[in-house]
Amino acid sequence: MGFFIAQVLTGLANAGALFLVASGLSLIFGVTRVVNFAHGSFYMLGAYVGYSLMQVLPGMVGFWAAMILSGVVVGLIGVIVEFVVLRPVYKAPELFQLVATFGVILVIQDLALMIWGPVDLLGPRAPGLKGVVRILGEPVPQYDLALIVITPFVALGLWYLITRTRLGILVRAATQDREMVGALGVNQAWLFTGVFFLGTALAGLGGAMQLPKGGANLLMDFNILTTVFVVVVIGGMGSLPGAYLAAVIISVLNVFGVVYLPQSTLVLIFVVMVIVLMVRPYGLLGREEVAGEHGQVGEPERPFKPAGRSARLIVALGLGILALLPVYGSSFAQVLATDILIFCLFAASLHFLLGIGGLVSFGHAAYFGGGAYVAALLVKYADTPMELALILAPLGAGMAAVIIGWVCLRLTGVYFAMLTLAFAQLLWSLVFQWGAITGGDDGLVDIWPSAWASGTTAYFYLTLIICTGGILLLRHAAHAPFGYALRAARDSARQAEATGIDTRRVQWVAFVFAGAMAGVAGGLFVFAKGSVFPNELDIARSFDALIVVFLGGVKTLSGGVVGGAAFVTAKDFLSRFEYWRLAMGLLIIAVVIVAPNGIVGSLRKGGERIGLLKTPEGTS
Repeated sequence: MGFFIAQVLTGLANAGALFLVASGLSLIFGVTRVVNFAHGSFYMLGAYVGYSLMQVLPGMVGFWAAMILSGVVVGLIGVIVEFVVLRPVYKAPELFQLVATFGVILVIQDLALMIWGPVDLLGPRAPGLKGVVRILGEPVPQYDLALIVITPFVALGLWYLITRTRLGILVRAATQDREMVGALGVNQAWLFTGVFFLGTALAGLGGAMQLPKGGANLLMDFNILTTVFVVVVIGGMGSLPGAYLAAVIISVLNVFGVVYLPQSTLVLIFVVMVIVLMVRPYGLLGREEVAGEHGQVGEPERPFKPAGRSARLIVALGLGILALLPVYGSSFAQVLATDILIFCLFAASLHFLLGIGGLVSFGHAAYFGGGAYVAALLVKYADTPMELALILAPLGAGMAAVIIGWVCLRLTGVYFAMLTLAFAQLLWSLVFQWGAITGGDDGLVDIWPSAWASGTTAYFYLTLIICTGGILLLRHAAHAPFGYALRAARDSARQAEATGIDTRRVQWVAFVFAGAMAGVAGGLFVFAKGSVFPNELDIARSFDALIVVFLGGVKTLSGGVVGGAAFVTAKDFLSRFEYWRLAMGLLIIAVVIVAPNGIVGSLRKGGERIGLLKTPEGTS
């Protein structure tokens, strides 16, 4: 019994910092409707700022003052981010705001590296709370008990602020109907700024509170990001009581999972999330979404049309120049071009799902990495030739998409997006922990092409043919009756269903088709690199694809291709510098604010202004 109680208390202590971070994210989303992927970065900043303040503020009073001040400092940094980055794009579609916050992640990562260095910092012990208390013979750290006492007071303070103050009334009103709050004369801009300050300050406070239990390091942002989103989604987006309840459930389950099912620790929280969302589609204490409220990619524009003759000639000329690359380019240029082509196909598959179907997936890397692992496992254990492996890779990815799509399409908006992320993380966890088969963190190596395609030039031409064919197939599907039915489901599901279109079935087929095409790219990738590792399935790879689609232009058919080429080229160039993430993050933020239509969309609109393009759809 003592051991059981000690484990529960450890889980409750861990829930403290997790609740603070999750409650801040829930507040920000509830009022601003911004899915703030940079929230983990503010948590990391709280740990670093708290560490620095604790070095200059001695004693018990200084320790706790440093925690509170770290939350204030991080909140002020959050105000700067909100004012500079988010305020210009509040009226933009949700995807644009998401990409902007991802740029903030990259900027903060390198700024933290510049200020505090790459070495992990060990957090100081809490003065007066350095010992343990024995409960039924089991030791429990005094600091854990302090966190268990402090967290309910913080939660009570938030409850009082939201339910008993004028600011809380405005926050709750904005959560329900932002337009009505604006019509009543409330300055929404300053309300959003105040909420963003409070939300990021809570994240900073959570980061400082966990210092004595861990420390500060540059991986903290991504390590907590998925867990925080899982907590917020399980509790219900925008619900503070739901966030507290979910934080306790997840933390306690994780503690017992470490003891009794150590192999389940990476996958347990996502299993819980999938189960909860299947039973309660909007979380334990969440409210039902308003149709079209989340997951949007923008208002419907004029329908896409097939490219005109001039655009086709330009594309054909570009492909001809690319086909001659082995004549005038180096081996390195061919390898880089191969990488670009593979990533373009991956991005184009996500663009088909997102731009044409309006389905924002946070876990599309599951099919890219899944295709890569299917091919690698076939070669490793069945001695399958490359040609057959490249055929079976998209089939394996497509089968996974059949199951995942059937479950995820029960939900909409941000809940759909988060459920796709949960399934992607489930696959990543399976690959990472099933080391006897997948190689775990060591991956699978020595997966090389057949003899006829083993040369750099030969494999470049193979990739060029397959990727070009795949992208053309995606474009053909977009212009086929199926593509128009998919756009109808995106723009107005009720009207589409009234005309006889089975919108869910159409979206399901599109989900599977996009997953299979990502699997093609994954199969090509593994033979290009000769190896595959679990990171091809993780959240960062999915974010790369989302950024690529945005950079190219969500509302243009060629956005994924152009964005993929631009992203891989820019990353290859910038990664040669020490602080390349800072430069990449600033570039992404600049594009979000200055050119929200993406590269293709901005060029198209520029051409319209100067009269060079008469039919913008024909250039997409």
